[in-house]
Amino acid sequence: MRLRVMTERDVPGGLRLNTLSGWNQTAADWHRFLCNSPRGCFVMENHGKVAGTATTICYENRFAWIGMVLVDPEYRNQGIGTQLLKKTIEYLDDARVATMKLDATPLGKPLYTNLGFVDECEIERWILKRSAGTRPALCAPLGEIPMEQIFRFDEELFGADRSFLLRSLFAEAPEFAIAVCEGGLPLGYAFGRCGLFADHLGPWMARSRAAAEKVLQEFLSRSSRETLIVDCMKSNSMGVELLSAYGFAPSRLLTRMVRGSNVYRGRPASFCAILGPEFG
Repeated sequence: MRLRVMTERDVPGGLRLNTLSGWNQTAADWHRFLCNSPRGCFVMENHGKVAGTATTICYENRFAWIGMVLVDPEYRNQGIGTQLLKKTIEYLDDARVATMKLDATPLGKPLYTNLGFVDECEIERWILKRSAGTRPALCAPLGEIPMEQIFRFDEELFGADRSFLLRSLFAEAPEFAIAVCEGGLPLGYAFGRCGLFADHLGPWMARSRAAAEKVLQEFLSRSSRETLIVDCMKSNSMGVELLSAYGFAPSRLLTRMVRGSNVYRGRPASFCAILGPEFG
């Protein structure tokens, strides 16, 4: 076994692991990690085979996100996940990142707790199964309003600038970049991704229920997939009520956890949905 920095050559191996685990990430998501954190993503290799992965991504050095902690079922219960997670923490400590966050599954939570992570909030994954098909879009695509306004709004709510990720999402799936504006100011917006088996809405932000509903309606109309995913902040009653009203059902609970100081909390009350557990 050899623990080393992940490279572009490892993307098929990472994609194989998330497919085995039933996760929705695509090769484009792995490339996003490697593009933005080329020295902060790791694999456990066994005779040329990727047996485990873990990724990091930093937001303005304010905080970092740990994600994609995956282990091949063939190699589980050998401490590989623990070694990979410790390597991400070591890397971020060396980079002097004071705050580390992650979204933990119930299975992984005890490991994170043992390594000094504490609970911050809960996130619920909601899934909609429906007949495929598209309907006409109504809202303005995000490209029709100044994107810098959206980025400033997002920084205020998220707690750090992540425009580099949002630009990447927009480039890949411009049809899911949606904005609701009034008087030239954004009241709500969303981005989305075409995942391995489902379209994924997130981030989804709104100042009001009406704006949140309009954004959700747009996403539903623009996606042609049969399966849709939204990772909703459990404390956001607006998002929870809308997802339930539009036929989504909760499928699993995640716990957002933090290690170190937590100065840049953002405004989670305005989050209807996060970008995804791997990105925050």
